[in-house]
Amino acid sequence: MTEDKKKGYRVREYHGPVKRYCQTMDLRDDPALIAEYRRRHERGNVWPEIVAGIRECGILEMEIYILGTRLFMIVETPLDFDWDAAMSKMAALPRQAEWEDYMALFQHCRPGSSSSEKWTLMERMFRLYE
Repeated sequence: MTEDKKKGYRVREYHGPVKRYCQTMDLRDDPALIAEYRRRHERGNVWPEIVAGIRECGILEMEIYILGTRLFMIVETPLDFDWDAAMSKMAALPRQAEWEDYMALFQHCRPGSSSSEKWTLMERMFRLYE
């Protein structure tokens, strides 16, 4: 399915409220590396253990958006989700460190960084609803 950014992206519907975390990170400024990073995140290319681990940690939905070298991630979770506990659990899962080391080839980060060390949580400064 081809998506069109000008038509928007459909989001999952839940049967109750969820909370959202937003994060950002930069990729290395190399078009070939960015193209490969994008390819590695296409459906079916993300290692199954990584997807299973994300779900095991309690994350309901995760989306990554890109503009040039800038990445923006949205994570939706249940209201009782504990960010620090989930990130600690995720870092200890099988193959997670291997995945993070592999992704670090494309990302502007320190080698050996965990996901929570690479991605920076963002502060919401505006919202339209309410």
